[in-house]
Amino acid sequence: MSDSKTLPAHMDGVIPYLGFNGQAGAAADLYIAAFGGEDQGRVPSPVGPGRFMHIQIKINGGVIMISDHPDQKAAAFTGGHLQLVVTDGQAWWDRAIAAGMTPVMPYQLQPWGDAWGMMSDPYGVLWAVMEIQSQAPSA
Repeated sequence: MSDSKTLPAHMDGVIPYLGFNGQAGAAADLYIAAFGGEDQGRVPSPVGPGRFMHIQIKINGGVIMISDHPDQKAAAFTGGHLQLVVTDGQAWWDRAIAAGMTPVMPYQLQPWGDAWGMMSDPYGVLWAVMEIQSQAPSA
């Protein structure tokens, strides 16, 4: 399918959209601090004060969208994580941990050759930071 409109580069690909029941603002603030994110706008929810219909944050060239929809439940989805691939992984890791993320797997050189670690936020979302150290084989 072709679209005559051009999208901004940070809107390419799949965009994660996470639901938080009343914690979207706090989650957005944490992600901005932890990952050097840029707040691109917040739409308050008519449901009540301090709740958001939509928040968009730019992180590492892409976006994440979050909201306070109380009915967002995935019936079959049981896990996964959000992955950040960066050129200065240790700095990203250190900033995120200082901002309140909890290490799950330490950031270190992995058997496949890249530096990688996983952390959790207070809302149960898993995040990974990876710095490519090796050259992937060409297809």
